[in-house]
Amino acid sequence: MEKNYRAELTGVFGDPVDGNPTGVMEEAAYRALGLNYRYLTMRVAAGDLAAAFAGAKAVGMAGLNLTMPHKQTIVPLLDGLTDAAERIGAVNTVFRDGSRWIGENTDGKGFVRALKLAGTDPAGARVTILGAGGAARAIGVECALAGAAAITVVNRSEAHGRALAEQIAGRTPASAVWQPWDGLAVIPAGTDILIQATSVGLHPHGEELPDVQLDTITPEMVVCDVVFNPVRPRFLQEAAARGAKTVTGIGMLVQQGALNFELWTGRRAPADVMYDALAREFGAQEDARGDHH
Repeated sequence: MEKNYRAELTGVFGDPVDGNPTGVMEEAAYRALGLNYRYLTMRVAAGDLAAAFAGAKAVGMAGLNLTMPHKQTIVPLLDGLTDAAERIGAVNTVFRDGSRWIGENTDGKGFVRALKLAGTDPAGARVTILGAGGAARAIGVECALAGAAAITVVNRSEAHGRALAEQIAGRTPASAVWQPWDGLAVIPAGTDILIQATSVGLHPHGEELPDVQLDTITPEMVVCDVVFNPVRPRFLQEAAARGAKTVTGIGMLVQQGALNFELWTGRRAPADVMYDALAREFGAQEDARGDHH
């Protein structure tokens, strides 16, 4: 039998994307299972998405991730959406179903899975989300579907904040409200799970803090950050200093990455291998593992 030198191509479109380590864990997983797949990290400006996606289809890529600013603008370019992606209105993963290109959203599912692995179940919880972008939408909807009782969306844009709260309240069993983000945000008393779902603190701006009154974070809260690079952005350090339990963005990154892997390859993802690859990459074995066990 002739040797096949053609690799199946996967990758991510985003801008900025240089600090995105997804390829490290996906390629480690491909190697672990002996799959001839590659993962490419590609900077695609907002105005170039349609051309880049046409190229991905032309070269027969096996699948794609989308990160900022493409999670919503990819939707009209696709042949279909999963129920989750339709409900959320944002896509972070594209996979092929025969000749059709389908959009899925694994961000929220990955977040909920990581939260449970870290010992926190969103069922019955009062959740506060900072931000109303693609990640916030996915996480808000999936937390609600996982049984969260009430969700507060803190966002500067009233239109986006209200739209997300209404989306959650209208499409899930949870109640949801928008809270204006004027000046320093006050975290509502009684919040069980606080989720920082903006890009504030992302590499190379790891010292930046979201505009939050830090003293309204209490030891009773579980505080999560979707930022994964650095592993412990300053916001999580400040929350830990106030006695809160913290969950890093690495857990969500690995769990959504595992779901993506399964969609693209049809194989069960070696999640431990993916954790280890990122732990080595960031030199943060304990942090990455902390979300897993």
